[in-house]
Amino acid sequence: MTQSLHPTAQQGFSLGAKLYQQVRPSYPPEIAVWLQDRLQIGENSTVVDLGAGTGKFLPYLIQTQAKVIAVEPVTEMLQQLQHSYPNIKCIQSSSDQLPLDDQSIDAIVCAQSFHWFSTIESLSEMHRVLMPSGHLGLIWNQRDIAVDWVQALADEIAPLESDTPRYHSEKWKQVFADQHLFKAVDLQTFQLMHRGTVEQVVSKRLLSTSFIAALAPAEQQRLKTKFEQIVFDFTGLTAQDQIDFPYITYAYHFQKISNE
Repeated sequence: MTQSLHPTAQQGFSLGAKLYQQVRPSYPPEIAVWLQDRLQIGENSTVVDLGAGTGKFLPYLIQTQAKVIAVEPVTEMLQQLQHSYPNIKCIQSSSDQLPLDDQSIDAIVCAQSFHWFSTIESLSEMHRVLMPSGHLGLIWNQRDIAVDWVQALADEIAPLESDTPRYHSEKWKQVFADQHLFKAVDLQTFQLMHRGTVEQVVSKRLLSTSFIAALAPAEQQRLKTKFEQIVFDFTGLTAQDQIDFPYITYAYHFQKISNE
C-alpha cells in the first residue's frame, strides 16, 4: 500500500471495528434497486466494494447476484468483514494501487468511504480498472439534522472533528473538478430510519465515529453520557428506550469517460 491512511481512520477504525459492525445503520432497501437500475449491476457483473469496512454494504451488492470483490486497507475492519462474509473475495489494499487488471471491473461502489481517499490518484486507479463506460457509485448515510435533537448532537460533535475527512465538508467533491476521468450522472436521496435503543443507535453509534473511537476510554464515556443527556433533554427518552434515528442516504452516480 503506497497511500498513507489518515491517522484518525487507522486508529479509530482499528480500535472500533467491532463496535462499527454492531451499531452502524444499514442502508435503505431501495439502494439495491438503484444499484441495478442506475449502476447496471447484475448477475454478469463484477463489482468492487472499495473501502468496504466491516461489510455493511455487502448485502445490497449480494442481492444483485454480481461477483463482488471487497477491498479494505484496515486489518481489523477486514477481519470483521471476513467473519461475517466468508465467501466474499477480500483484498487488503489502498485505493490508489488496486491489484486488479485494466478494464476488468464493471462497477465500483464506495459506501461511507470515499471521503477518506478522494484523491486524483485514487480516481485514476478506479478509471484504470473499470470497463469502458463503467460505473462509480458513492453512497453516504448522513444524520438528518433537520430534526432538533440530531442537530444538537451534531453541534456537540463538531468541535472534535479537527481535520478528519467528512462527507459534509464536501471537500471530497474537489477531486471531480478539472478532471476528465468521470462524469457526474445524477444524485438520488432516500430516507432511512435506524431503530433501536438510544444507547445502541445514538450514543454507541456516535462512539463508532472515527475521531471519537480514537479518544481515551474515559473521554468516550463522558461523551456517551452527554449524548444520552441531549436525547433525554429533547425527547424524554432514556438510554434503554426505543428511538428512530433519522438519516438521509445520498447516492451519487458517476460514469467513466473513456479516453480511447
